[in-house]
Amino acid sequence: MATYKELKAQAEALLQQAEAARRGEIAAVVAEIQARMKEFGITVADLKGGAKRAKSRAPVAAKYRNSATGETWSGRGRAPRWLADAMAKGRSKNEFLIK
Repeated sequence: MATYKELKAQAEALLQQAEAARRGEIAAVVAEIQARMKEFGITVADLKGGAKRAKSRAPVAAKYRNSATGETWSGRGRAPRWLADAMAKGRSKNEFLIK
């Protein structure tokens, strides 16, 4: 039976072989992908964009403004802290409407 040190050395050698095989396989796959991209005229931008990517939305105009600080809020999503604090103190959201 092999000793612990011998088994550990064998395991380390196998790990090194596995890593070398992995690097070789990755290089082959990358070369294949590059060849296919060149064959079909695919760019990196095509890979990032994709057909399923949603179009970005235009920014929404501000609907509320804090006159003290100039901060604004579109009215979408969670209310900002300045507005939530003012409403907690009894002020109406309508007081902050941009006219």
